[in-house]
Amino acid sequence: MPSRIVQRIHFEDFGGTEFERLVFAYHVRAGWTDLAWYGQTGSDGGRDIVGKEPLENGGYRSCVIQCVNRKTLTQKKAEEDMARAIAASANNLEVFKFVIGSAVSATRRDTVKTAAINAGITSLTIWSGVDFEEHLRLIGEDLLRRFCDGEPFPDRPDEIRHFAADFPRLSDNEALAQMAVVFQRPAFQTRFHEESSLPAFQAAIEDTIAALNTGVWRTREGETIRRVPSLHHLRDPGTKAKVRKASELVDKLRRAFVAGLRDKTIRPCGCGNPDCPTFMLDRGVAESLDDIRAQALDAFRKAYKGFDVQLR
Repeated sequence: MPSRIVQRIHFEDFGGTEFERLVFAYHVRAGWTDLAWYGQTGSDGGRDIVGKEPLENGGYRSCVIQCVNRKTLTQKKAEEDMARAIAASANNLEVFKFVIGSAVSATRRDTVKTAAINAGITSLTIWSGVDFEEHLRLIGEDLLRRFCDGEPFPDRPDEIRHFAADFPRLSDNEALAQMAVVFQRPAFQTRFHEESSLPAFQAAIEDTIAALNTGVWRTREGETIRRVPSLHHLRDPGTKAKVRKASELVDKLRRAFVAGLRDKTIRPCGCGNPDCPTFMLDRGVAESLDDIRAQALDAFRKAYKGFDVQLR
């Protein structure tokens, strides 16, 4: 094998079609919707993959993804790909993404971005092989391992979509690594007296409970960010029990917060703005909520030793 999973992956040592399949599978796992794979048809028009990227505000934006699995990305290749994609999109292309199997110099990034702006592309993302590998290790290490072990991905986009959206091959530790991302938000890292929005805090807690139990991770507006493994994907009974305990403690945190709002020990300032950062709370309430939250983080840490989220 050209690479092993413990080393930096040299994607350019693998076939271009398999690389495109991996890029497609990653974006399925990352929660992109309406994904279509043009590269397999041989007439992509500079558009290997098109799809809708989930945004932090809950919306989506259409994007063209071009896969470049070569030793280097030349300026000519980049400009030609963008020009072909613009033509195929009837000059209505604003968001473009390169996923490249090799390294990309800072100079090349700058010149390609300048060319994109001149062509009317307002948002350009360039992922080198290292960038892509880092994103894969966060939510798709099983996909990366399959790619490196030479196990072919399914041929058809619908089959890849089904494979990438489920988690049958994950070890418990890999599943926990993906589940951990739902705690990487201010609601679990900011002490309560420093919170900036009471509604946002409550929504984040409710979203986390749902993600741990169902695998559906949503924004505060209810839009799905992506699927992650749930505690029901875990095989080891002891590990599953620890994650269930963490979920129960997050729910205890939610109930304590709601009780505080109900009995006015936690209350907004009265200005009428639901997102006003100013609120009042009775003595001991913040310490109690912080303590429950710390217990929840500690419970998940007992299940997943690589968990590094801390209440600051």
